[in-house]
Amino acid sequence: MINSKKIVVVLPAYNAEKTLEATVRELPELVDETILVDDFSTDATVALAHRLNLSVQVHDRNRGYGGNQKTCYREALSRGADVVVMTHPDYQYSPLLVTAMASMVAYGVYDLALGSRILGGGALRGGMPRYKYVANRALTAFQNVVMGASLSEYHTGYRAFSRELLTALPLEKNSDDFVFDNQMLAQAILYGARIGEISCPTRYFPEASSINLRRSTVYGLGVLRTALQFRMAKWGLSQNEIFRFNPRPPEVSLPPRAIASSAAEKR
Repeated sequence: MINSKKIVVVLPAYNAEKTLEATVRELPELVDETILVDDFSTDATVALAHRLNLSVQVHDRNRGYGGNQKTCYREALSRGADVVVMTHPDYQYSPLLVTAMASMVAYGVYDLALGSRILGGGALRGGMPRYKYVANRALTAFQNVVMGASLSEYHTGYRAFSRELLTALPLEKNSDDFVFDNQMLAQAILYGARIGEISCPTRYFPEASSINLRRSTVYGLGVLRTALQFRMAKWGLSQNEIFRFNPRPPEVSLPPRAIASSAAEKR
């Protein structure tokens, strides 16, 4: 626990047998529960997860990366999670940062914390293919302009969420494919979530999962479409179902004089 908040880590897994144990071994002790959702793997991921004493959910068919995450969040919330940290079990992101990311949310500083591969300049040093790096930077620049945010990266798979944010967003309406991540982040921005980032080193190696050029292209087109749908929803010109929800009420900030006056009244 952190700040009396239950911390649950979710691992959306598909054929992660070779990297799962290394990922789990680096999770900090403060994690209250780790849930692995297996998306119909063909290797021994499930058997290994049981040996590692993880909570395991297994899909009866392959439901895709987004479909896997939907199960992850439903399961974590049903088990009383206050903060949910999602990371990949392919050991591409450092599990050692779970404490920092979960703390950003558990102490109420942010509703959503992102582990950015771009901050600190470690993406290329970690082996990110150059074409993916260029695409990442181009798509992020486009999204920042269209969506009015200032994030270093929209495409990280390392995220920590508050329970309140997860229950506020219509996640079940999102894609079951890889663009789910981007749709979810766009929804959080439209909702008015407080979003923070932390530098995260990355590792690219043969056993780490990575989508090919064709799937990357499909994902990139989906990102562009999501950004444009977001802008139309922001302008009130579209009723796309993934952006059909109530925004977060703006926080009221009292001027310093009013705060001092209120404190004096309490004394």
